[in-house]
Amino acid sequence: MQLPVQSQSTLYAEPWEADAGPRELAEVARAADRAGFAYVAVCDHVAIPRRLAPAMSTVWYDPVATLAYLAAVTERVRLLSHVAVVGLRHPLLTAKQYATLDHLSAGRLILGVGAGHVREEFEALGVDFERRGAVLDECVDALRAALGPDEFPSHHGKRYDFEDLGQMPRPAQDRVPLWVGGSSPAAVRRAAVRGDGWLPQGDPRDRLPAQIARLRRLRQEAGATGPFTIGAITEPLYVGEPTWDVGRRTLTGSPAAMAESLRAYRAMGVDQIQVRFRSRGVGELADQMGAFGGEVGPLL
Repeated sequence: MQLPVQSQSTLYAEPWEADAGPRELAEVARAADRAGFAYVAVCDHVAIPRRLAPAMSTVWYDPVATLAYLAAVTERVRLLSHVAVVGLRHPLLTAKQYATLDHLSAGRLILGVGAGHVREEFEALGVDFERRGAVLDECVDALRAALGPDEFPSHHGKRYDFEDLGQMPRPAQDRVPLWVGGSSPAAVRRAAVRGDGWLPQGDPRDRLPAQIARLRRLRQEAGATGPFTIGAITEPLYVGEPTWDVGRRTLTGSPAAMAESLRAYRAMGVDQIQVRFRSRGVGELADQMGAFGGEVGPLL
């Protein structure tokens, strides 16, 4: 699941998150660890322009700092950037940060990357917004080298060129999983050809089969082999029968009914689902996560 508190867009933040902070964030991460969740995820924005602040808010924790903090208070759950806008930074800098995170967490990193969408962020940092897709393509290739096993990685591209520059510590994993986020045609192609997985952004259930079919076709055409993880973001969830208004789109009900509904994702070819729970406080959220992990998860 993507964690609460660390990003507070009006699209998904609950009212209680406005007054929450590191304590609540750690509490939810520990709940995910106990409940058997595969990963916890953190978003990435450097700065939000005033015109977007009413909808997006300006609360966006730094993903590397936040995931490092959470690595120290958890034991098993993996740590995902969903997604890091890696084109805003030189890939050697990104590699240094995330390699250190993987080293400190004993190999729990999943690096999720995306192109970004806020023009003012790119302009303030001197990055070409119109060329962000091409920049991301090369960043992915450069990060493959920089997060690999070599102490002195090398990459020679149009924008980035480096060799004979050593970085230690290396990641604990032999190959850090690199998932590509986004649902545009370019993002799906990038995931298929360059990634180890795909993180859709807002695709409803009825759009997923066509997207997955395209992913598989593109991978076959590119001769891409090896493990590939297809994701999906579910509807908001509430385990049980709520006594308050959780919204008409929220999936509710018994663990068996919820599992039956969610198994439809597996039938489409989805490997992992990212979930989000409606809640009125951190205690209710932790309870929902525990119920999901203990009663719904085993049925999946």
